Amino acid sequence: MRNHVVLTVAKGLIVGGTMLVPGVSGGTMAMILGIYDRLVTSVSSFMKHKRQSLFFLALFSAGGLAGMLLFANPLLALIEAYPMPTLYFFLGAVAGGIPVILKQARIERFSWKVPLYTILGLLAILLFTKLPMGTFQAEADRGFVQILFLAAVGFIAAVGLVLPGISVSYLLLLMGQYDVTMKAISDFDLPILMPLAVGLLIGIVLTTKALERAMKRYPQTTYLIIFGFVAGSIVEVFPGVPAGSTLLLCLGLLAAGFCLIRLLSRQEMKA
Repeated sequence: MRNHVVLTVAKGLIVGGTMLVPGVSGGTMAMILGIYDRLVTSVSSFMKHKRQSLFFLALFSAGGLAGMLLFANPLLALIEAYPMPTLYFFLGAVAGGIPVILKQARIERFSWKVPLYTILGLLAILLFTKLPMGTFQAEADRGFVQILFLAAVGFIAAVGLVLPGISVSYLLLLMGQYDVTMKAISDFDLPILMPLAVGLLIGIVLTTKALERAMKRYPQTTYLIIFGFVAGSIVEVFPGVPAGSTLLLCLGLLAAGFCLIRLLSRQEMKA
């Protein structure tokens, strides 16, 4: 029992820290760590197993919150000081999660559905990024309009939390709220964090059952679209081609990120 508690909190810590990284999906990390199905079931079937679900979600949430609080400042400092090497490491981590997503798609033979649904997911991300800058920017005050806006941001971010392949932090980047959220977490700014948390909770509750149903009934379609989401996020986060000695460093970090996620995935399969 004690080992289960420690392991659940530890996995929450990793997923919580991962959520802050642009382009990296907390949902994919949860899948790799073998905790995704339990998370979805605990939320979608909460009323059937209240005590067990509440205990599990409380442990995981505690670990996730600790991960966000512990990694907020270090990640922000790394991205600001060494943007290209840091992003290459996380691009490798995203790429390392792709085999897990394709495995869930259950592709037994190639068909027209594979490129079609992948392209649909890719276009959804790319078109979203073409929205005019400032469209999703909130006002600087702490009025009621901003509270609603932050709740909406949290609601949209819930998609990235529940759906593997979509990064919560990447969605925050697209909405122009990544830096605001990172600073609020590091400063523990409750007037910003509370509306975000409420929107996130509502979004999780309302979308979990629908997503779980789609993944069970239409796994190939759902996961191919997810694969398209991931491909789109890689395209948008890609920082460019490094030059000089930075090239070797970035390639090394890209490989390190990929190998780390693959290693975690294989260890989980063995477990």
